[in-house]
Amino acid sequence: MSHNFIGMSIQHYLLGLFAVANNVAAIPLFLLLIQGLTSKEHLKLRNIATLTAFLTMVMSLFMGIAILKFFEISLPAFRIAGGLLLLRMGISMMSASKEKYESEIGTSGFSKIISTAVIPIAIPLTTGPGTISTIILFASTISHNAGMHLLLLAAILIMTLVIWLSFWYGPVIAKVFGSTGLDVMTKIFGLITLALGVQFILTGISSTFPKLLD
Repeated sequence: MSHNFIGMSIQHYLLGLFAVANNVAAIPLFLLLIQGLTSKEHLKLRNIATLTAFLTMVMSLFMGIAILKFFEISLPAFRIAGGLLLLRMGISMMSASKEKYESEIGTSGFSKIISTAVIPIAIPLTTGPGTISTIILFASTISHNAGMHLLLLAAILIMTLVIWLSFWYGPVIAKVFGSTGLDVMTKIFGLITLALGVQFILTGISSTFPKLLD
């Protein structure tokens, strides 16, 4: 295997992952969660969200197809389920005031915050159906090539670092935007999250019923 081929493979995988495994939509909710937390709690929250995203991508690489087949879940069904979750979160982000978010977070306890870091921040806002299906498709084309699996795993590791850095700079983003700016950004990304949910659902339906949305 030549060095040029290796470089092109890593670039190919990274471009694919950058397109689908991003936490832009998760940042506003993450910023709300870290308000009032200590630096140690913020670090724990960031690590859990990033670790969950990493494990999701690795499981998709090595066990994705087997897990979906075991539970008899199709990718379109998984997309629709993820889309419904994003719909709920998007509507909540758009309709709730900043004070309501802070009240819910403040009374829920740190264990609830950790749970929120896993779902929906890590799944599906950071690594959702698009990420899982992309990695599964990549893996299906290199099922008998250990070297290519290592390259894809390297791309996942790089993407994990990008996700971690995005969460790490969360407090800086909060300071730049301020309280009002954060509230506006949350509502804007709530609309984007809502649109993503609708798109996931439409994609799932169109995959199941190709002629329905023609």
